[in-house]
Amino acid sequence: MLSFFTGFTVGLSLIVAIGAQNIWVLSQSMAGANRLVIALVCILCDAALIVTGVYSVQLIQLWLPPLVPVLTWAGVAMLLWLAFGAAQRAWRGQAALHSSSAVQVQSWQKTALTALAITLLNPHVYLDTVILIGSVGSVQTQPFWFTVGACLASFCWFSALTGLAPKLKVWLSSPLRWRLFDGLVALVLSGIALKLAL
Repeated sequence: MLSFFTGFTVGLSLIVAIGAQNIWVLSQSMAGANRLVIALVCILCDAALIVTGVYSVQLIQLWLPPLVPVLTWAGVAMLLWLAFGAAQRAWRGQAALHSSSAVQVQSWQKTALTALAITLLNPHVYLDTVILIGSVGSVQTQPFWFTVGACLASFCWFSALTGLAPKLKVWLSSPLRWRLFDGLVALVLSGIALKLAL
């Protein structure tokens, strides 16, 4: 079950980093805009990309063995870069969530299309889910359980974001809390990078 917890930890550490997708999900959810639709789109997209990443890297390993170490070290470098960015934000204390109170609520169809666009047109989602999570997952002893853990992390995060958005609105507006959060993310990502490198 170590692979499961590794998958959950890696997935959660990458998914929770504040970015365009999470800000949009929160702002829409805080306005009560089709929260279930938003959660489903984000979770299903993440799951599809995670599965593709983990198992496509395994296929590449069969065809081009030298490529897997390159992807692994690329994953280490990306983890360290993300950890560095989180540490910088924690040190400077400039990150905070400011949601718009004037969010226009759309139909569920338009909300679903917008969620798809924000998720799939974001280059970071491919780097995080397909390349990084895929590289880590491919070297696990139980890649299936790693994949389940990573997908569960996405499910938990987006369920929490959309379900608890009204309560999170006040809590996430604190720059101090985001500094603590970013500091924790930096530590977790650095630890995962070290484990992957060794």
